[in-house]
Amino acid sequence: MAEQKATNVTWHDGDVSREDRQQILRQQGSTIWFTGLSGSGKSTVSVALERALYKMGKLSYRLDGDNVRLGINKNLGFSEADRKENIRRIGEVAKLFSDAGTISLSSFISPYRADRDEVRALHEAAGLPFVEVFVDCSLEVAEQRDPKGLYKKARAGEIKNFTGIDDPYEPPLKPEIHLKTDEMSIEDEIQLIIDYLLEKDIVKTNMLTRESDAA
Repeated sequence: MAEQKATNVTWHDGDVSREDRQQILRQQGSTIWFTGLSGSGKSTVSVALERALYKMGKLSYRLDGDNVRLGINKNLGFSEADRKENIRRIGEVAKLFSDAGTISLSSFISPYRADRDEVRALHEAAGLPFVEVFVDCSLEVAEQRDPKGLYKKARAGEIKNFTGIDDPYEPPLKPEIHLKTDEMSIEDEIQLIIDYLLEKDIVKTNMLTRESDAA
């Protein structure tokens, strides 16, 4: 865990509780954490899940690896230390979204198991659901997809510290959900996640489908 450097600071509770916020939104705030190699399909699944939740009348928000590096983490590179700090910051942001009652959809390679475990512990300590989704496909398939041309550049030595090439990826040992994106359709993947969220009562079936999507 990161060291607390600021002193004489105290958490200030408000008069509106987490339960109050969840009652307004009629959902349970939580974090769904997508981890996997570049090109495994994390962002694709996250985007599709956001749409599916929207159709169910659920509020979610995507935190995507590239997007946050254009803003809150723009000062971080891809060294091991910077990757660790990247995940720590996003873990804190995801927790805030979850505490607000939003379903946070966090898509990050997050290659180191210990970093993901710290984010899980952060949520568990706050009493917030944390759902780790292993977006799994072989390195060969990920390289074939290579939507951003990054593997090609890494193989050519133009990118250093690239996960799967010259940096390791530590897969989850016991993820809540395991998606094999080189074997499953996107529809089946989304259904698997929705079924899990329903089973755990994170989302409920008593939500009305949005009229614009029900026709």
